[in-house]
Amino acid sequence: MFEVIWENLRTKNPLVHCITNYVTVNDCANILLACGGSPIMADDAAEVEDITSICSGLNINIGTLNVGTVESMGKAGKRANKLGHPVVLDPVGVGASALRTRTTFDLLEQIQFTVIRGNSSEIKTVAQGSGTTKGVDANIMDATTDDNLDKVILYAKALSQKTGAVIAITGAIDIVADSNKAYVIRNGHPMMSKITGTGCMLSAVIAAACAANPEHVLDATATAVCAMGLCGEAAYQKVLETNGGTATFRVALIDAMSQLDGKTLERGANIESR
Repeated sequence: MFEVIWENLRTKNPLVHCITNYVTVNDCANILLACGGSPIMADDAAEVEDITSICSGLNINIGTLNVGTVESMGKAGKRANKLGHPVVLDPVGVGASALRTRTTFDLLEQIQFTVIRGNSSEIKTVAQGSGTTKGVDANIMDATTDDNLDKVILYAKALSQKTGAVIAITGAIDIVADSNKAYVIRNGHPMMSKITGTGCMLSAVIAAACAANPEHVLDATATAVCAMGLCGEAAYQKVLETNGGTATFRVALIDAMSQLDGKTLERGANIESR
């Protein structure tokens, strides 16, 4: 299944509208090109509905909010819903400020999201209405571990049931769940947390995978998460080979994504279903 999903992404070349943060916008565009999608970055309220209309998917990321982008997110999301396009929400840093938290819940009321992807603290805040973060990073107390894995799966399924969205909780152990089924994914490398934007990039790839496979959203999301993790593993090997550092890792991550094929993904996916 994962090989087919990845090859669909490669061949269908979905155009993905990203309203994302300006810290990682360039990396999000490049990772979309690398995985087989096409990016378009547009966040002015005067054009977002038109742009969303010509795309196959929408990625909303609240990392650098302002009054204008909040309006744009709502307008684009509603248009995507009307057109039946998949919509991904990345609630970056929700819980860190009143604006981020209020915006997240306003968007959840206005828009039917296909996937909600965040770190453990962000998803906990979405689930409970409040939470704690370390800036835009997860609180270590919220981390998913083997000891609390079953509990995290249960609340991911419950949040999916509540929101109607696939829930992706990413970290050292990744959880991708709908209300009935969960995937536990153990691909990746700790160095992924040492560069800015791996989560933002992943949300963009998820949007592309879902746009190319709209009938298999859960599996498409899990495929994207596995792919990013595998590319992180490959990038770390490149760092070792070249005695590089975090900048080497960043470039190597995008390189690995551009070279990943479905068969390699299927073989390398460290995934189980629950």
